[in-house]
Amino acid sequence: MLVRRQPMKQMPRDVWVLSLVAFLVAVGFGVMVPVLPVFARSFDVSQFQVGAVISAFALARLLMGPFCGRLNNAIGERVALGVGIAIVALSTAGAGLSQSYPQLLVLRGAGGVGSAMFSVAAMSLLLASVGPQLRGRASAVYSGGFLIGGMAGPAIGGFLAAISIRAPFFFYAGTLVLAGAAGLALLSRQDVKPSDKAGEATVSFAEAWRRPGYQLACAANFSTGWQAHGPRSTLVPLLVVEVLHKPTSLTGVAFAIAAIVQALALQPAGRLVDTWGRRPMLVVGLLMCAVSSAAIPFAPNMGWLIVALCAFGAGSAVLSTAPTAMVGDVIGASGGTPVAVFQMSSDLGSIIGPLAVGALADHYPLPIAFGIGAALMAVLGIWSGAGLRRARP
Repeated sequence: MLVRRQPMKQMPRDVWVLSLVAFLVAVGFGVMVPVLPVFARSFDVSQFQVGAVISAFALARLLMGPFCGRLNNAIGERVALGVGIAIVALSTAGAGLSQSYPQLLVLRGAGGVGSAMFSVAAMSLLLASVGPQLRGRASAVYSGGFLIGGMAGPAIGGFLAAISIRAPFFFYAGTLVLAGAAGLALLSRQDVKPSDKAGEATVSFAEAWRRPGYQLACAANFSTGWQAHGPRSTLVPLLVVEVLHKPTSLTGVAFAIAAIVQALALQPAGRLVDTWGRRPMLVVGLLMCAVSSAAIPFAPNMGWLIVALCAFGAGSAVLSTAPTAMVGDVIGASGGTPVAVFQMSSDLGSIIGPLAVGALADHYPLPIAFGIGAALMAVLGIWSGAGLRRARP
């Protein structure tokens, strides 16, 4: 079922504000991507322990997730967003002062608590601010904030790493302070109210989980968390330094180029999600990421690695819009627990992925570590494709 194209100027103000907040968060997070694995490795730890640093953040997010719905109801999404960002800022600055691996591990984990508060509140506000006809494009605008920040962040991180391996931590803390201030000052002061969306009733988690579209969206989010935070974030920086024998700064350049491709693909992806359909685009995104990520460990040089990362970025543009729109179609403006569980599915992948690929990389060739997540995405793509005829638009 096709919908009439609507100009971007009709997008509600809160969508643009959330995109700005996402940009500021992502600039700082992107700065950390090429640095964090190498910084953890500087404490003379194994690749499994490097993965644990990345997983600790996601584990704390996962454990905090079930409480976010009730917390949002108690203090409001806008306040929860600001408080959550403040927690991440303080823990990040502390991580930059770490003198041992255990300190780094604990402080990164603490940041995950605030991140869960921020992400669930932001997603609830986003889904409540638009109707079904704009959900794909609203998700693209929001994800675009992350992607534009991600485009600049790794390159800045590579530059800062050349000055000091600790400098990116403090840069990230600063951008988080700006993000929290922007959210508190610019977001509308209304909290999420299902009654605000005519025709969209409150949906409980049990009701949402019975919908195949919601299940598939959560599974896709899990696979994205696994592959993006596992092989991509944990192993690619080490592949560049230890296999291709290139400086850490080139990792930032490679990620920045891939982020440009992903950012350019976002708006076309969001438009197609709203017009062509959620599931067809989900199939495209999953299969693109599966093929490209399986090819990454075979890259003989930086040029081929960048091409593979760009292909993964284009597929990720689809996976940052289609699953979110699918969740919005199921729950409308309900927010709360269904949104938290959707976010938690990505966190679960982000926990298991880095640990699994780190352990595999310690004992097996890199293609094995990359291939597990690629196979999962391929299976989900086939599952999604098989349900196309039964799916509603």
